[in-house]
Amino acid sequence: MRDLSIDTSYLVATLRALLDIPSPSGMTDEVVAFVCQELETLGIAFELTRRGAIRADLTGQQSTPDRAIVSHLDTLGAMVKAYRANGRLDVVPIGTWSARFAEGARVTLFADGDRRFRGTLLPMMASGHAYHEAADKQPADWSNLELRLDEKVQTEAELRTLGVNIGDTIAVDTTPEVTDNGFVNARHLDDKAGVAAILAMAKAIKEADAKLPMDCHLLFTISEEVGVGASHVLHGDVAELVSIDNGIIAPGQYTSEYGVTVAMQDSSGPFDWHLTRSLIELCKRYEIDHSRDVFRYYRSDAAAALEAGNDIRTALLCFALDASHGYERTHVDSLVALARLLSLYVQNEPLFKRDTKALGPMGDLPAADPDGNWHPRYQL
Repeated sequence: MRDLSIDTSYLVATLRALLDIPSPSGMTDEVVAFVCQELETLGIAFELTRRGAIRADLTGQQSTPDRAIVSHLDTLGAMVKAYRANGRLDVVPIGTWSARFAEGARVTLFADGDRRFRGTLLPMMASGHAYHEAADKQPADWSNLELRLDEKVQTEAELRTLGVNIGDTIAVDTTPEVTDNGFVNARHLDDKAGVAAILAMAKAIKEADAKLPMDCHLLFTISEEVGVGASHVLHGDVAELVSIDNGIIAPGQYTSEYGVTVAMQDSSGPFDWHLTRSLIELCKRYEIDHSRDVFRYYRSDAAAALEAGNDIRTALLCFALDASHGYERTHVDSLVALARLLSLYVQNEPLFKRDTKALGPMGDLPAADPDGNWHPRYQL
């Protein structure tokens, strides 16, 4: 097993390209096509599910059971809910995010016929000159927001004539900036930063011709922000699933801002004991900056996979993210640490072995070897 070098320039360039593609849940075809093109360039076989998610394959020496790494391509966004008499639009969120972070956002409205309109999400009392202190007292709530299009429209009839419809999708500008000292600021780093780290890992594996003990599927889902996630994208032979998402920088959290974070539990419950600790051991052995954290108001692709009835062990690895679902920030060091750990994970021996010597008397429990060491190896 080798600690491979991660192409940081490729990782950052890929992240920038992903951020340039609008992809709110329900409107992900373009970003899916981009990732498919990257996989093809890297020489990685893939297929699309009926719903449009991606299943790619890194081939190993063992084809079943195998493992998978999952991240999501969809982002937060908004949708037109109603016309307003003043020629502006009532909107509702796609995904769960605070209206506080929607205020002032520049957006694109996607209408029928591939038409696009630019605009701004604003609080209804947006001018201090007009509303004085009342502007400061208006609650941050989606019902108090409206979309002002950069079009000559002042009535509902003019909006309809323009071609704006109820249910049109609204994508929020990402406004990415990468500083010279490695900070990355943008909206929707969740989870496009995770996708970029996975692709950078895959590039390192392919270029090094690294030998993998078992097949690893790279899964890219398209509806995680609305709770569906990896419920429909798994192969039936997957035994280990590692979900990639953001860790939370906030008081009371222990996410590593410049390393990788191993989540021990989220709102759906604890992650697998053995898989989680095997990832921590890899961090220790290869001196990867890392921490452990617990998330109370958070769920990932892994939860959707379990709720769909998949018999798998799950773990969650996180890159650092400050102000999640808002004006987000991460650091290149955190993304590289994540990519390094993933490259080691796919080269590592599986938790599951066809090894009857390691089975207990029930055939499905861990057993001690002759030296008294316990092994988390289970019957398949």
